[in-house]
Amino acid sequence: MRVLLAGATGLVGAQVLQRLLADPRCSAVIAPSRRALAQTHARLLNPVLDFEDLATVAGGWQVDAAICALGSTMKQAGSREAFQRIDHGYPLAIARAVRGNGCEVFALNSAAGANPRSPFFYSRVKGALEQDLRTLGFASLTLVRPGLIGGERAQRRAGEHLASVVLGTLAPVLPRAWRINPATRIADALVEAALSPRPGVRIVGSAELV
Repeated sequence: MRVLLAGATGLVGAQVLQRLLADPRCSAVIAPSRRALAQTHARLLNPVLDFEDLATVAGGWQVDAAICALGSTMKQAGSREAFQRIDHGYPLAIARAVRGNGCEVFALNSAAGANPRSPFFYSRVKGALEQDLRTLGFASLTLVRPGLIGGERAQRRAGEHLASVVLGTLAPVLPRAWRINPATRIADALVEAALSPRPGVRIVGSAELV
C-alpha cells in the first residue's frame, strides 16, 4: 500500500514513519513536511512545502491510505485561529484531497474528549474535525483518541511533563483510560488502521493505548 503520512516530524508521527518504512505491507510513504526530514529511504518521498498550499499539492498524490498525526497546542499555535487552522483546517484539506483521488482509508490521531459540543475549545476543534471527516465517505475511518502522550519530545512541554510524572507515579491505581499513552502504542494503532483497515468508523480510546 502507498500511504500518506502528515505530521512525520512530531512525537507520534516519527514513530509512525519508522513503522511504515519497516513494514512490508507498505510500498511507499509520502510524508510532506515544512522542513526536510533527516531520514532518507528508498520508499520515502518527502515533499517540502508550505502547508497553506497543502490542498493544491495533495491533489496530485495517489495513495491507498492516509495517516494524519498533525497537531499543535494553543501555546505553540499562538492563537485560536492558528490552532483551528493547524488542527482542523490542514487535516481536513488533506483528507478531502486524498479522498478525491480515491483513497478509501484514513486514520487520525485525535484526542480524548474530542466532541464538537465540548465547552473546551481544544476538544471542540478535535471533535469538529472528526465530525467533518465522517462526511467524506471513507470506507475505513479510524479515530485514535489518546489521553496524555508519553515519550521524549524535541521541545519539552512543562505542563505535560509534570502531568506525566504524576500519572506515571499513580499508574498502578489509575483506571486504564487515565493512564499515559506511549507514543509507540498510538503509532501502532495508526499503522494497523491504515495497513489492515476495518470497514466503517472505529474509535480507539485511551484505555486501548496503555
